[in-house]
Amino acid sequence: MAASSPEPQREFALGPSNNARLANLCGPLDENLRLLETRLDVRIRRRGGTFRVSGAQAESAEDLLRELFALTKSDEVTPERVHLALRERESGPPPADADVSEHGVSVPRGGIRARGAHQRDYLAHIRTSDLTFGVGPAGTGKTYLAVACAVEALQADRVRRLILVRPAVEAGERLGFLPGDLTQKVDPYLRPMYDALYEMMGFDRVARFIERNVIEVAPLAFMRGRSLNDSFIILDEAQNTTIEQMKMFLTRIGFGSKAVVTGDITQTDLPAGRQSGLSHVVDVLRAVPGVAFTFFDAQDVVRHPLVQRIVQAYESRGGSS
Repeated sequence: MAASSPEPQREFALGPSNNARLANLCGPLDENLRLLETRLDVRIRRRGGTFRVSGAQAESAEDLLRELFALTKSDEVTPERVHLALRERESGPPPADADVSEHGVSVPRGGIRARGAHQRDYLAHIRTSDLTFGVGPAGTGKTYLAVACAVEALQADRVRRLILVRPAVEAGERLGFLPGDLTQKVDPYLRPMYDALYEMMGFDRVARFIERNVIEVAPLAFMRGRSLNDSFIILDEAQNTTIEQMKMFLTRIGFGSKAVVTGDITQTDLPAGRQSGLSHVVDVLRAVPGVAFTFFDAQDVVRHPLVQRIVQAYESRGGSS
């Protein structure tokens, strides 16, 4: 009987030697190393700055440890950052001849990089098409990247206004019993877009822009009868629009404007028997020039690894929510 081949093993040192950077790399109680072990099915042993990695993906683990150690010079290496590095490696790097600037977004508080082929395609579609649809599960960056592109366009004076829209579907709760006027009632539905704006631009700047009506965050019902020129318009959670609402929204797009529509057709909160405007529009507009579609899947999830496994489990059952 032939002897089995030895398990691949890599031994290397990370330098320059710096205990603070090594602690940053490994994380509290070595949680970053444990995450790499679990995701790559390897074993990692460390003595000081010397690492020994065993397993079929030992070389990939070494590459990632070197990449993450380089980050420790200026950034904190969190489990989230390790997860993103793993996801980027799984999805493959951008083409060798690609322009790096095309795969990232510049916002006042720094740069945001597309992670994976679908996010790169999504950014390219937003930049080249007047109407872009991002369709797929939660955690794939659909809304976040759209808001980033909107902020970038505003800063570059390519548009005069940002208009961020969501349908206020009750989803089992009754808005009428919430305190406040209509704007205050729907504010929780718009919170994810507020949070993204605050992260990218800072609270004070966002507040000033909202006060000057440069940024408008509104429920979908407020769009009826308007014509939106020189604007970057985002319709989020579009799976909760009816067919009529979707048509109404799309016909608001005016001259010099760009629109992005995001949603997950498996997570509709519409009453039983009502077809989602998002699932309908995919069939209606797929062949229309100037309209682009990016379809995300579980492999594109950039949140906690458990979210990716949850999405995959639902997809295997036919995507029912």
